[in-house]
Amino acid sequence: MSEPPARSGNNPSDLDGPDPGRWWALAVLAAAQLMIILDASIVNIALPSAQADLDISNADRQWMVTAYTLAFGALLLLGGRIADYTGRKRTFIIGLLGFAGASALGGLAPNQELLFAARALQGGFAALMAPASLSIVTVTFTEPKERAQAFGVFGALAGGGAAIGLIVGGVLTEYASWRWCLGVNVPVALIVAAAAVPLVRESKAHGDTRYDVPGLLLATGGLFCLVYGFTEAARAAHPDDPTSTEVQGWGDPSTVTFLIAAVVLLVGFVLWEQRARNPLLPLRVVMDRNRGGSFLVFLLVGAGLFAMFLFLTYYFQVNLGYTPLEAGLAFLPFSLGIILAAGVVAQLLPRLGPRALMVPGLAMAVVGMLLLTRIDQDSSYWALVFPAMVIMSVGLAGVFIPAASTSLVGVGSHDAGVASAVLNTSQQIGGSLGTALLNTIFAGAVTAYFTDNPPASPEEGQQVLPLAFIHGYQVAFYWGAAFFAVALLVSVIFINAHKEDIPSDAAALAD
Repeated sequence: MSEPPARSGNNPSDLDGPDPGRWWALAVLAAAQLMIILDASIVNIALPSAQADLDISNADRQWMVTAYTLAFGALLLLGGRIADYTGRKRTFIIGLLGFAGASALGGLAPNQELLFAARALQGGFAALMAPASLSIVTVTFTEPKERAQAFGVFGALAGGGAAIGLIVGGVLTEYASWRWCLGVNVPVALIVAAAAVPLVRESKAHGDTRYDVPGLLLATGGLFCLVYGFTEAARAAHPDDPTSTEVQGWGDPSTVTFLIAAVVLLVGFVLWEQRARNPLLPLRVVMDRNRGGSFLVFLLVGAGLFAMFLFLTYYFQVNLGYTPLEAGLAFLPFSLGIILAAGVVAQLLPRLGPRALMVPGLAMAVVGMLLLTRIDQDSSYWALVFPAMVIMSVGLAGVFIPAASTSLVGVGSHDAGVASAVLNTSQQIGGSLGTALLNTIFAGAVTAYFTDNPPASPEEGQQVLPLAFIHGYQVAFYWGAAFFAVALLVSVIFINAHKEDIPSDAAALAD
């Protein structure tokens, strides 16, 4: 048996050749990434059952989702820096073990308070895992063709994982219990952590590794206020009235207060990072046009994509009468489309370059979302929803993988974790803000439909309600298409990396 390549340090770049176990390491990292993405969507199907079991009010039920997204989005930058400075493998394993413990706590929760706390803990530990796993990929796969294949795996998971989560959530909720939507993470996380010990190699940043405490407080506080402010805008104005679709909206004092605080804190964060000796987020990471454009594309696509999942889930279950399992299976074409197309995109990226794939991919996403604006109460799933999903999934596969690659072009090993964290933060914050924004727009559209078509009696009101929901879905999908269209414009303007630019960061990583 041949001896492993000699090592002279802690980084993969210190090896005489590529890590012979890098593909096994990728399998471990991909399993953890899939678990994070699944967990963000799996609870959507379980939410009604959990609400009934724990007697959660309509006003508080959103915290099962929001507690996770708030902690995840607000702590990702810190998680990226912890991974860089403490060690990416060590941070990854700690995140996995903590995630398993938090999942067990949530699955056994006897009341809503403990459930919401467990979801926040899950988000916090996910904020350690996500940037650590992606940054390990960045410093492990430096050969351009192999890196494209590695990012192809992550791109497929990013797009298809959420839909798979809906399927898994439907199966567990319908045939077991909503608690297993959390409990299933425990054995998976423990197995992945055990596999990571021998298969994943340690790497960390060298040089100045002091933490930027003021930057940390400003960024975490600003992101928390931003996500919370958008969540407040989408909160039901009359939670105890099941027939009311009115939300608090953008003019609510709570919404305005949190959004103003977010602007002040985030502007303060940018000003501080310009003068900090060892910034939490070096502005060089985001000021590059390709990296900055990629982060913005991820934010916009995340906003449109998460909203698509949300409103199609309601459409399937409320309007078409699907069971949770049937609703989850209805998303299967999207998952398969992403996974199958990702393999092709990974092969084409080194040959065509990123923009040649992103522009047509985003154009297809816009077309697919616009197709969904034609749904009605009697629409055929196979004639309308199915082709829309296929078109969108193939198009977005051509976005996730190139955008993930260009977002890390030219990033040195010292900043790999924080750059990966910005990538994850962009998609997570985009999903949170997009969902809150489009949920507010949806509620306004439903209310406007009732105003234009006032029912003569409560019985007629029940007949009008599904039609009002259809109108709300259509308006939300138009806005989702607008998000994709703006992302298309951003990719045209900012992404100018060519195929030969993709491997240029290998030299920096080996430096």
